[in-house]
Amino acid sequence: MSRVIPATRDAAWDVLTDTNQWPDWGPSVRAVESSERIVERGTTGRVTTPVGTVPFEITSCRDYRWTWRVAKIPATGHRVEHVRADRCRVVFEIPLLAAGYAPVCQRALGRIEALLRD
Repeated sequence: MSRVIPATRDAAWDVLTDTNQWPDWGPSVRAVESSERIVERGTTGRVTTPVGTVPFEITSCRDYRWTWRVAKIPATGHRVEHVRADRCRVVFEIPLLAAGYAPVCQRALGRIEALLRD
């Protein structure tokens, strides 16, 4: 699932990797405690959702893509692709077993676009 956003690749990447901003764009994220503010491979922490608080670990982070495990389960991947100087594509890689999470990701893409337009 993806959306072309009127922002630079770096601006979108900054929003996706800054754990302080996750509650601003993640509909299911209420709060985040993290070992690093800006995610990198090995960053760990806890994310609070409407159904409780669960641990997470960033399993990869490079080339404008990061992946993680939430409660030790592979979760949505996050990627930013260059489209042109003032546009990028933000991509959520939804695992097959989490296909029902697509509407949440669609809302997140809209929130990311709104954040980057402000």
